[in-house]
Amino acid sequence: MEKTWKPTTAGILAIVAGVLEVILGLVIAVFGSIIGGGFVGMGWLGAIGAPVIILGIVAIVGGVYATRRRIWGLGLAGSICALFGPWFILGILAIVFISIGKGEFE
Repeated sequence: MEKTWKPTTAGILAIVAGVLEVILGLVIAVFGSIIGGGFVGMGWLGAIGAPVIILGIVAIVGGVYATRRRIWGLGLAGSICALFGPWFILGILAIVFISIGKGEFE
């Protein structure tokens, strides 16, 4: 089958969204710990950043697999993880492109 731009574009979108998620997760973890530490019973605010960082890492890994057209399921999982954040449109486009390009994966 001929290789198209769809999986590559989906991978790049997922990687960009994943990097933004990791940055956002780090900011939430750092500032949540600082702000939460000042208030009694609010120390858990820093822990909110960890799931966001994990979602970002999965989005990056899935994006790499999508650009290489290796494991479709992991590429799709990365695209889904790219949905979380104000850049959710990148995740939506990544899901659409990776779904359309499913036949190009090994």
